[in-house]
Amino acid sequence: MIPVVALLALVALAAPVAWAQSADLGPAPRALAARAEAAPRVDGVLDDPAWASALVISGFMQHEPFEGRPASERTEVRILFDQDAIYVGAWLYDADPTGIVRGETRRDARIDDTDAFLIVLDTYHDRQNAFVFGTTPAGIEYDGQVAREGTGSGIQSLRQQGGATAGFNLNWDGSWEVATSADEQGWYAEFRIPFSTLRYGQGGEQTWGLNLARHIRRRNEQSFWSPVGRQFTLWRVSSAGTLDGIEAPVRRTVQITPYSLASTSKDYTSVAPVPEECARLSCRFDMGSYAGDVALGGDAKLGLTPSLTLDLTYNTDFAQVEVDEQQVNLTRFTLFFPEKRPFFLENAGSFSVGSSSAGGGQAVEMFFSRRIGIGPDGVPVPIVGGGRLTGKLAGLTVGLLDIQTDDIPGVVPANNYAVGRLARELPNRSRIGAMVIHRTATALDGDYNRTYLADGRLGIGRSVTIDAFGAVTETPSISGREHALNLSGAYNTRTWVLNTTYTEVGDNFNPEVGFLERSGYRFASFHILRHVRFANVAWLRELRPHVSYRGYWGFDGFNQTRTIHFDSHVELADGAFFSPAFNLTREGLQAPFEIDSGVVVPPDTYDNFEAAWRWNSNEGAPVSINGSLDWGGFLSGTRRGVHNTLTVRAGVSFASSLRVSYNNLDLAEGSFSTTLIALRLAYNFTPRMYLQSLVQYNEQAGSWSGNVRYGWLNTAGTGLFVVVNESHAADRWHDVSGPLGRAVIVKFTRQFNVVL
Repeated sequence: MIPVVALLALVALAAPVAWAQSADLGPAPRALAARAEAAPRVDGVLDDPAWASALVISGFMQHEPFEGRPASERTEVRILFDQDAIYVGAWLYDADPTGIVRGETRRDARIDDTDAFLIVLDTYHDRQNAFVFGTTPAGIEYDGQVAREGTGSGIQSLRQQGGATAGFNLNWDGSWEVATSADEQGWYAEFRIPFSTLRYGQGGEQTWGLNLARHIRRRNEQSFWSPVGRQFTLWRVSSAGTLDGIEAPVRRTVQITPYSLASTSKDYTSVAPVPEECARLSCRFDMGSYAGDVALGGDAKLGLTPSLTLDLTYNTDFAQVEVDEQQVNLTRFTLFFPEKRPFFLENAGSFSVGSSSAGGGQAVEMFFSRRIGIGPDGVPVPIVGGGRLTGKLAGLTVGLLDIQTDDIPGVVPANNYAVGRLARELPNRSRIGAMVIHRTATALDGDYNRTYLADGRLGIGRSVTIDAFGAVTETPSISGREHALNLSGAYNTRTWVLNTTYTEVGDNFNPEVGFLERSGYRFASFHILRHVRFANVAWLRELRPHVSYRGYWGFDGFNQTRTIHFDSHVELADGAFFSPAFNLTREGLQAPFEIDSGVVVPPDTYDNFEAAWRWNSNEGAPVSINGSLDWGGFLSGTRRGVHNTLTVRAGVSFASSLRVSYNNLDLAEGSFSTTLIALRLAYNFTPRMYLQSLVQYNEQAGSWSGNVRYGWLNTAGTGLFVVVNESHAADRWHDVSGPLGRAVIVKFTRQFNVVL
């Protein structure tokens, strides 16, 4: 009840202030694109005559560190188009070109730690969703999709900048090209973005939302063409400017992406003979002690209209996808691993509805695509095929998905997954939507699961946002509390951040194609934060003192979890920070909890005090470290946890990181420790050719694993891939026993474009 009262007070008190602040940044700027008589050559040099016909876009203003001041370096941008593509040229002048931080030559590498230039295109001009294209002086391709102005209604991905269910989907890869160059005056970037890569309204002259951003890393500076309040990010699409003059074609584009694959593998834990069989376009055969596999398949993308796209997939394969980073679980809740498979990533934000409380066991995601094609204990389940229709129709955002999976005898039956989503964007960041999710076992009567939901967002002025959803599930043989609901509000200004949430998840709420960390609870939270700036202290950027409360109760009134968090985040001018947090925690167990083999914590209520510190050094430097410390009371005893990641970069080609996580728990029921080690090495020959490896040791799982990937990319993540996977059992990090599994995979995929 407290958060609901807090939410009403927040709206009543903050709305007048929010409306009053709406004019602080002044009118949004406008830009005009010019038609190119001859397409410029994309080489990063920007000397083509076509650029002289375009108007100059300039006047960038600082977002950080000094909001509203002119950018410290001059930036000029020009935009052209022809019948096939949009061209963006950026002149990024720099008085000290030796200070430019080039970054890694890897697609979608972190851009927070380098100099960079980004383009945000709101092609529907709905002021909520957008495409993002960017690059660095190293010439990388950086792209993604913004949904709901970058505010995730779901679980934040472990990968930087969010994942498919977050407000920014970095994992989306479009088909476009970029080139860069540099001289004694600065660096330059030249983009070609085909209309076939974008989605927009009907053809003809267009009005799009536009924002442009530049990062100057040595000053930790961000500047935007259309100013955005310091409390928000570049993904604040409603603060973008306007791009006029684009004449987009009306045409249907077909992209066909076939693949071929050959692999050999051995499961050392099984003594069963290798079954020799062929199904669809895949065959498995016996190679002595190894199994051999060959497969063909592919995807197709059909532009039914400029705003509506049909994606088809058959005999779907994801062999080239990077492996998951392992995690240690000291809770009784389910771990979350992000979606990385390409087919499920495009327009994934259209299907995302839920809420999250990072690390607090309160994640509720209605549709989680990793439930499709991944069975119990991570066993891959063959995907026969399916389709997805996404885009805009009659003013509505439409999302339809249907996927058929095959059976694995004795493990999982064949299933069909169907999702339907409709949403309507409304003025001032508001929207309303509904979704239906259905799973059915195709060969079994009565084996199905459905989720029905409605959701909405209300924006009040610039500073207040209210979100809500309600959902019910339907599962045979399950009845009772099959509902979930959420009401949350946020007040966000340059000085203050206030958030409050109420969530209720029934004991029998069962979204089988969704994600729940826990069920059967009522959750309430409140968070207040103050931004304190130091304009006259060169080394200190900001203090962020804050306090938050989170509480979970069962429907019987039992307090399952409670956390009161005190912190004062200290951010330095170079991006380093230190966060000396302290927590008052409560864990209420109503059943025994086996936290480790033979260590069973009995039912009780455990109140504790802990230090939960977080830090990182300047991550733009060649060598950096980030880490955390968890030290204090934990359940019936104490925990001492230290977690650090050391990152080393050498030029634009080599990058490495070593992550070490160690926990020592001394409980009344027993003592144990966990160790997690992950070594990541990457060498980037060019922005489109790389060699990467990830070696991981997980004491909790008792295993060492290694993954090596070679990629020679073409466009949109296609190309040649060679993948080697190996895993071994291990009692301790230095005590490795026999192998568990081994596989070598070679895959080639290529995209073909046909314009109808």
